[in-house]
Amino acid sequence: MRQIPTAVLALGLSLLAFAPVVAAEPQWRHGTSLMGTPRYPPGFPHFDYVNPKAPKGGLLRLSETGTFDSFNPILPKGNVAGGIGTIFEQLMTSAVDEVSTEYGEIAEALKYPDDFSWVTYRLNPRARWHDGRPITPEDVVWSFEALKTHSPSQAFYYQHVAKAEVSGEREVTFTFDQAGNRELPHIVGQLTVLPKHWWTGNGPDGKARSIAETTLEPPLGSGPYRVKSFEAGRTVVYERVKDHWGADLATRVGTDNFDEIRYEYFRDETVELEAFKGDVYDVRLESTAKNWATAYEFPARKEGRVVLAKIPEKGKGVMVGFVPNLRRDKFKDPRVRLALSFALPFEDMNRTMFFDQYERVSSYFYPTELSASGLPEGAELAILKDAEKAGPIPPEVYTTVYAPPVTGDAQAERANLKKALDLFTAAGWTNKGGKLTDAKGEPFRIEFLMNGPNFERVGVRYREQLAKIGVELTVRSVDSSQYVNRVRKRDYDMIYSGWAESLSPGNEQFNYFGSEAAKREASQNYAGIENPAVDALIKRVVFATDRADLIAATRALDRVLLWNHYIVPGWTLAATRMARWDRFSHPEPLPAYSTGFPTIWWWDAEKAAKTGAAK
Repeated sequence: MRQIPTAVLALGLSLLAFAPVVAAEPQWRHGTSLMGTPRYPPGFPHFDYVNPKAPKGGLLRLSETGTFDSFNPILPKGNVAGGIGTIFEQLMTSAVDEVSTEYGEIAEALKYPDDFSWVTYRLNPRARWHDGRPITPEDVVWSFEALKTHSPSQAFYYQHVAKAEVSGEREVTFTFDQAGNRELPHIVGQLTVLPKHWWTGNGPDGKARSIAETTLEPPLGSGPYRVKSFEAGRTVVYERVKDHWGADLATRVGTDNFDEIRYEYFRDETVELEAFKGDVYDVRLESTAKNWATAYEFPARKEGRVVLAKIPEKGKGVMVGFVPNLRRDKFKDPRVRLALSFALPFEDMNRTMFFDQYERVSSYFYPTELSASGLPEGAELAILKDAEKAGPIPPEVYTTVYAPPVTGDAQAERANLKKALDLFTAAGWTNKGGKLTDAKGEPFRIEFLMNGPNFERVGVRYREQLAKIGVELTVRSVDSSQYVNRVRKRDYDMIYSGWAESLSPGNEQFNYFGSEAAKREASQNYAGIENPAVDALIKRVVFATDRADLIAATRALDRVLLWNHYIVPGWTLAATRMARWDRFSHPEPLPAYSTGFPTIWWWDAEKAAKTGAAK
């Protein structure tokens, strides 16, 4: 080996000291995970939870309540047809046996730098629309811009995506306006891609189509299904695309097994239930405890032709309950909101109305590991103290373990009603002649807005209890269209609603609880929360550096939301109640975080022969 002179070596080292540091080029990835390394390696044959030999065929009949008047998948107006998502695809698709992991769908690979300041997706060269034309980067950019322009909630969700641009023959790059937000490359992968040439072309009538308008013209897609036929507002039928371009992708093997999926619409929920018993549709996900306990004792179930099952749910958290609209002055005082919570007789309702099927929700992330427990300490305590610089935090956060009021017996119920009345008094309300009134003599009235009459008996029971402390509650049931419009416009006193939470919360929290979202129509900040400390904690969740940091930040957020009493906590069942005609099979076991229905289920001809032909 030739020896390098010492002087030359010294000069070279000195020049290196002043040379700019060039960051390594990010590597292409087949998948991405917010939790570390994706479970499935490059080249994997299929997801573990599917049956790769699942037979293709058969008809699956499902039901929807209400009506539909549009096939446009991105607009916040109109009632979009059930199942429309099956005709479209995203850049990436999720695995349901992992937390927050995505693998290539339209995109075959992605890359991003260590600071997450941008992401590039490389499209699969085989990706095609149903008309045979290739899916292009221009389609992706156009879809993104259309989504941000016409869907306020999605515009907010993607607010930190500064631009999307074609960056190669099969590449599209999204640039972000901030660094360090680990979720941004991930959520961009969830973008539904639409065909630019179809939406900017002319329809059969010769008129130009518009992505800004609702439409009942079946749209062009790229997914495993296409619209076969429909009857506006009543029925829509999807057929499997047998030459689907992505059928042999590792993420598609063993999925999309039904030849047809039909959605039948019902305006009346009682009629809908009876239609199931009459074999008009195949599968019913039951949301009502009374129905589950009493409505399925009919011959087909006794004969074993109808099967009932509770399938545990482990992949999400939830907060549901009575949500007062803080945009109304009467709900601004947290003592008033807490008083409403003390007046709710959950234990009695669970026993007499719900057949003891439910658990009380005690966290915004119930019942996951993200739920706050005990008193804050360590990293969680430090996060809370830092958030307090932005705005005040209720002192109970540090001193008291949160739990909803319990009304286990008549004595406890009376004690809770007294506490509720004391809280109203402290907030400036006076009980005159059995009615709570403010300083102007105005009574405390609440209109409880409901989407249809199904929840009416719950509202009536709550009304009876509130009347005991002088609160007048009116139960108002409206049809689905009116309900959606009123909620979007914030035209309500109180609704029963909530938020489903993933095991990896992130940017969607701004839409749920952020101050900016409180001012925006159609956001999911139903309560109208405007709290600087909450905003700071959401930002801390979004910029968490690892799983432990994310858990600590989410638990801190949970505590502050709970102790501000933004909701009267409701109840839940950590399982899916499914009633089905026994014509179907699924892999065993089902994936950890989903029922997989209907994506990985299939028509079982042998079972169907025993059950009887579908009508």
